[in-house]
Amino acid sequence: MSEVKMVPYPSRSIVPERDVNERPVLEAMHLGVNFGGLHAVEEFNITVGKTEIAGLIGPNGAGKTTVFNLLTKVYQPTTGTILLDGKDTSNMNSVAVNKAGIARTFQNIRLFNNLTVEDNVKLGLHNSIKYTTLEGILRMPRYWKGEKESHERAMDLLKIFDMQDMAKLKASSLPYGAQRRLEIVRALATNPKLLLLDEPAAGMNPSETAELMNTIRQIRDDFGIAIMLIEHDMNLVMGVCEGIAVLNYGRIIAKGTPSEIQNNQEVIEAYLGKQKEA
Repeated sequence: MSEVKMVPYPSRSIVPERDVNERPVLEAMHLGVNFGGLHAVEEFNITVGKTEIAGLIGPNGAGKTTVFNLLTKVYQPTTGTILLDGKDTSNMNSVAVNKAGIARTFQNIRLFNNLTVEDNVKLGLHNSIKYTTLEGILRMPRYWKGEKESHERAMDLLKIFDMQDMAKLKASSLPYGAQRRLEIVRALATNPKLLLLDEPAAGMNPSETAELMNTIRQIRDDFGIAIMLIEHDMNLVMGVCEGIAVLNYGRIIAKGTPSEIQNNQEVIEAYLGKQKEA
């Protein structure tokens, strides 16, 4: 893939050139969280363009998943501001942030294993339910109309991953890679503006990872949304991400395009250790 041109944005970040005239989907400013005096994340600043595929990388324990937990309000930040499509999320909890437009997957797959593939996706459609609880209990016409729409929407989403034939299978019966894809489909069902993927290629073989790269691009193109991923597979990160931020000990040590990050000495030292002088 040819490298996308990244251009300066007024907040001193970079975004894809195609997004420069659009409001960024995410602006995190001076974000930080303390746990008992320990600064797990501090002075985290990032801007993600409206349709950008962004990467957040760093050594184990750098604080990457903690950042995702801050963005989705699993943890409330100790300091800083998070703007989602220009809207301050400071008074939101996890449910409100999801409704506002951030969806995520997890390092450890979190599916409802005893439900079918389709029902797992339909659970993700809760943001678009148009009937009341009472109408559902009484099986009123709006309930049946909503159920029909949910079924059709779930099947459309599954087709993106070529999983429509698995719709009636239990989630627990799927191969590992298919469970990973199902979790992404369920996240997309919430109709996000920003999709956070936490190690989406974990446990995948090279051919599955290559397929995932194509799927990530397809999601961005078909849904017109931004994607931010944490990943240790550098082939995937360098192959699909447009802007990359590198985290180490809870702080960003570098931002740039894939080629800039690959040639950044501080990044190399964070991963490989500082070389001793002869």
